[in-house]
Amino acid sequence: MKKQQLLGSLLLLAVAVIWGTAFVFQRVGMDSIEPVTFTASRMTLSAVAVGILAVFLNKKETRSETAKRKSSARYSVIGGVFCGIFLASASIFQQKGIVYTTAGKAGFITAFYILLVPVIGFVIFRKRNTWLVWLAVLLGIAGMYLLCISDGFRLAQGDTYVFICAVLFSGHILCVDYFVRKGNAVQIAAFQFAAAAVISWAAAFITETPGPEKIISALVPIAYCGLISGGVGYTLQIVAQKYTDPAVASLLMSLESVFAVIAGALILHERMSSRELVGCIVMFVSIIIAQIPVPSGRKTSDKE
Repeated sequence: MKKQQLLGSLLLLAVAVIWGTAFVFQRVGMDSIEPVTFTASRMTLSAVAVGILAVFLNKKETRSETAKRKSSARYSVIGGVFCGIFLASASIFQQKGIVYTTAGKAGFITAFYILLVPVIGFVIFRKRNTWLVWLAVLLGIAGMYLLCISDGFRLAQGDTYVFICAVLFSGHILCVDYFVRKGNAVQIAAFQFAAAAVISWAAAFITETPGPEKIISALVPIAYCGLISGGVGYTLQIVAQKYTDPAVASLLMSLESVFAVIAGALILHERMSSRELVGCIVMFVSIIIAQIPVPSGRKTSDKE
């Protein structure tokens, strides 16, 4: 079992690298294509990739599993649509934000969803959180201030877009958490990418001028974000979380923000001010604190 846990941790680390590096490809893609068209294109590729995976896994099911699948099909479709709405909205705001900010900053601001999830869960669902989570939230706010606020109490345009993206991703996580318990995870993923693609294309044709020449010019970034970040990254996450504790999984995946900064510096030669770097460090510490479990203090007997 220890080998499986190690494998799960390594896979999630790979997911963090993939997702962190994707911010660089998203930034490069903006040199030749509009943000919403880019999002629609990558979502289409993700829908195709995860859709093929869902069909393949469906064929391998036994009769008993097929009966169970029929009972959860409704939740898979409905959940996929709702998750797709959140995913499309979050991704569009993130992509628009990357036009005006660096890949590294975008990675850290997006990771703020890890702190927003418990806050939203408490406000809407009255779900209690530990004192460490609230400490992490306060530290995260301080880190956001150092990272993003300049020239008085004002967020830059790109930072604002990415922060809205983080809020929407918080909603996406809560939506996934609800429907994945009732439906099929891979099928929900396939439907969510399909829904996100439809929504993104509709928004692209309303607000931009999509064209095949633009898509071809940004084909490499689109392919990476659609197939590798979307298709491969999500599939690895599903496989890895079977063998990994949820708290450890969240911590490992949150490292995407660190890899976003590293990739931005190595590939795009992005540089941050000392103030912004301190903000990154404070946010990273808050992300780690948010994952630390607090003992309940209740002792259980050996018979329990």
